Amino acid sequence: MNGTKVFPTLETERFILRKIEVEDAPEIFDYFSKDEVTKYYDLDTFTEIKQAEQLIHLFSERFENEKGIRWGIARKEDNKMIGSCGYHNWKKQHFKAEVGYEVAPLYWRQGVISEVLKAVLAYGFDEMGLNRIEAFYDPENIASQASLGKAGFIYEGLMRKSSFEKGKFCNAAVCSILKEEFNG
Repeated sequence: MNGTKVFPTLETERFILRKIEVEDAPEIFDYFSKDEVTKYYDLDTFTEIKQAEQLIHLFSERFENEKGIRWGIARKEDNKMIGSCGYHNWKKQHFKAEVGYEVAPLYWRQGVISEVLKAVLAYGFDEMGLNRIEAFYDPENIASQASLGKAGFIYEGLMRKSSFEKGKFCNAAVCSILKEEFNG
């Protein structure tokens, strides 16, 4: 972003948000090979580490082409990646992007996304020039809904059967936060 192509590193109290490297593939494979992680994700459960490597290349390509950015969420104490968070569907002409995230099940219900979102939202508004950040989630994913609500996102509505995933039509809840609403 900003034409430099230097991947920005962010920091929170417990985590370093950093570039995802091929060396992180085992951690990504570990959590994306669990059905409970991919249940609400538009990805099939991983069966080979090669799938994790492909995902890392996709994130890197998206950053290089200024179409988005995805940070690895790494624990400060050992730099071990436990999830990721970032932007895709970046529409520069409309000053908006979509945020997405996932965390390994071992770290669920520990406030990881609530903590990380503060830094990611601040970066989006301050460095990417966003005015609106959107999030789409499965209405049954109560944990995601709660994390977004804590971060200040406002529920906007339900998009009925708006996508076809894993052999069925799925609803998507949409919410957003505007720059003037963010108090990061």
